[in-house]
Amino acid sequence: MAAPRSKFVIVGGGTAGWLAALMIQRFASLNKLPIDLCVIESSKIPPIGVGEGATAVFRQMLIELGLDEADFIRSTGATIKLGIRHKDWRNVGISYDGPIDDPNQIAINPALDVRSQASALDIYAVANNRPVSNAHLFGQLMARDKAPFARKPDGSFLPAGPYHHAFHFDQAKVGVWLREKAEGISRVDAQIVGAVRDAETGDIVHLETEDGEDIDGDFFIDCTGFRRRLIGKIMGAEWKSYAASLPANRAMPFWLEHDEGADIAPYTLAWAQQAGWMWSIPTQDRIGCGYVYCDEFRTPDEAQAEIETALGRKIEPRNDLKFDIGRLEEAWIGNCLGLGLASSFLEPLEATSIHGTVVQLMLFTSRHLKTAVSADATKRQAYNNVVARQVDDFRDFINLHYVSERKEPFWQYVQDQCILESTWSRLSLWQHAMPTRADFDPFPGGLPHIEEQLHYPVLDGLQLLRPSVAKSHLAQVPKIRAHARKSVEALTKEYIRAASHCVSHADYLAAIQERRP
Repeated sequence: MAAPRSKFVIVGGGTAGWLAALMIQRFASLNKLPIDLCVIESSKIPPIGVGEGATAVFRQMLIELGLDEADFIRSTGATIKLGIRHKDWRNVGISYDGPIDDPNQIAINPALDVRSQASALDIYAVANNRPVSNAHLFGQLMARDKAPFARKPDGSFLPAGPYHHAFHFDQAKVGVWLREKAEGISRVDAQIVGAVRDAETGDIVHLETEDGEDIDGDFFIDCTGFRRRLIGKIMGAEWKSYAASLPANRAMPFWLEHDEGADIAPYTLAWAQQAGWMWSIPTQDRIGCGYVYCDEFRTPDEAQAEIETALGRKIEPRNDLKFDIGRLEEAWIGNCLGLGLASSFLEPLEATSIHGTVVQLMLFTSRHLKTAVSADATKRQAYNNVVARQVDDFRDFINLHYVSERKEPFWQYVQDQCILESTWSRLSLWQHAMPTRADFDPFPGGLPHIEEQLHYPVLDGLQLLRPSVAKSHLAQVPKIRAHARKSVEALTKEYIRAASHCVSHADYLAAIQERRP
């Protein structure tokens, strides 16, 4: 007898909702799971289009879903993201780059202990007072506003290296594009106004729309963003605030036009300001910007004036959003799962939003989808524990960025009141030993997560690592030191050469637009 079909209802479209639909559909198809999918989104609720950055895991997911990257770039106005440039965080006038490629992965010498080689290139750079980004291909490309591609004689593009890049995009356009790629997934244009729950289990039986229609299902996924229409208002999930460690609580988004004739930066700019920081995320048409600040130190009018002074031009804020950084205590309650902004929100400093959504979907589909409808409290708690660990680690990583020498009242308040004990503890440890993979608990399933490879550019850029400690670390294993020296010298030289042959970011994007099918 064939297994009964289960109906999964996703409330809210956008990037999170349609990613959920496509990833669940893909896993169900590969594993022959009898699942029907329905996405409910309302045309009366316009998506908020802002510049947003992703991580390389988003590109990997596009490939997994069989979606065409060139079509994605053409249709959404996306640009290439190679990393993040942090400006004025340690102090005014100090900048550093955080490229997202990891040359340590390709510089392994099989004749030496593999674990001892982890981050050896970064440690060698610190020991010799060199920016760790120098031995990164993406670091060299960021410095030159280049795309990670060179032209072949026939005009086609050749990747400059083996690394996955990421993207910048207008997330409203991405949601529409993903919806257009969905086949075999039903869509309902409606607003949810309520739900009927089972009197005994508390599970959702069906949803109620403003038009009086009932939509039943076996499992419900809340992608309604800050509204948290299902997981919060119906299922009663509680919120865990991070305000004590990440005090920024407002965002003022705005758009800027590209300067005529200027290239398009292949990186996100995170520019520290007097009461927070400004993001600058280039799409093909314009630059999505926003000031993330703390209203204990700035009113909205003062924040706007500060940004206009910093930029030397007037801006037109699209909104001024009040938010509470944090996460749900439980992302999965009964037969309802919160995802995307409905599950957690962090300031967009390290592009953790879409990254977190994709990884949570990887976790859910690989470990829980087959039994989601019948999952007991133990299985739900296992999922909730991993998601809580993920977002808490994101919080800790962002908190590290605020260790600064800036003297403005906001920054002094953060140093005195907001830096986590765990952050100070790690920094104390790293005054005597270099960061290693052993300092970070393994993430379940080997899923992509924040570990030492992403910490090195930040720690180095904030001048929180000691060259003498790095030298002592390498001196313990002379063969590793010699290998690291040889690798850094060779890769830096090779990546400078490769970058010189790559096309400019703007030229690459123009070529993709011209090559329409």
